[in-house]
Amino acid sequence: MRSELKRNYSENPTEFVLVGFRTSPEVQIVLFLMFLIIYLITVLGNISMLIVIKIDSRLHTSMCFFLQNLSYLDICYSTVIAPKTLATFLSKEKKISYNGCAMQFFFFDLFVGTEGFLLAVMAYDRFSAICSPFLYAMHMFQQACAHLVVGSYICGCINSMIQTVFTFSLHFCGENRMDHFFCDVAALLKISCVDTFVNKIVLFILSAFIIITTTTVILVSYGCILFTVLKIPSTKGKSKTFSTCSSHITVVSLFYGTVFFMHAQPGAISSLEKSKIIAVFYTLIIPMLNPLIYSLRNREVKNALKKTLLRKIPSY
Repeated sequence: MRSELKRNYSENPTEFVLVGFRTSPEVQIVLFLMFLIIYLITVLGNISMLIVIKIDSRLHTSMCFFLQNLSYLDICYSTVIAPKTLATFLSKEKKISYNGCAMQFFFFDLFVGTEGFLLAVMAYDRFSAICSPFLYAMHMFQQACAHLVVGSYICGCINSMIQTVFTFSLHFCGENRMDHFFCDVAALLKISCVDTFVNKIVLFILSAFIIITTTTVILVSYGCILFTVLKIPSTKGKSKTFSTCSSHITVVSLFYGTVFFMHAQPGAISSLEKSKIIAVFYTLIIPMLNPLIYSLRNREVKNALKKTLLRKIPSY
């Protein structure tokens, strides 16, 4: 009897079932079409941003270099989730392999964590440009920008490795029905058959470290920017200076607003239905909105897009 219990305890499922959204088949088709449209807009919008920045020499600045990397990350982490989610809408079995789940978990955490650090880097870039304009070229030269991006990826990778190791060292005792549409940490902790207290502590510490570190950089940077802008005598000058930050502020507000809502409430892990709704926002909606925000609110990017589109339209 003991040996049988020990065997069952040590066994893990070879695949998981992604329960997803509990709706009728008709609603599943509607959700499939909605998710597909959102994903296509996300990919096309971010690829357009990458191409425009690449071909327009006026956009070869440090901020646009960071914006290129932001678009790349948005494509990556939405692609980690969306194709498999779309497939589960049309499949009756809705399965994902154990290794596939671990890979999805790792890469999603990698790209999302990296984006958090990159947004902090972009805030520092705006601080350098506005508060130290004469030293800006010295601080944000090409190699320094590349190092900041690589550092963001390294931090994101470390966070992802730790979370993946701790999460997939858990025992699931054959339980493989996951009440989510992708391999999310909350859903995995929910179906584990062992005590997850240590995992929750590790998750809290990592989340708190990333949120506190990055938001501190962002808040201090924009605090200094606000102080500098208020010293500008003309209203037009204040508006023009602060307009260079408006798109980044909007993107940061969306990203960190969702993160705070997800992690700053006691029931974030236990309320999986709420978690699924929030997850749709930060896995699909935010990556779709980012290129739209930058193309509409950033004058340089907007003008470059218009110029590129006009080139493509034949004149008669």
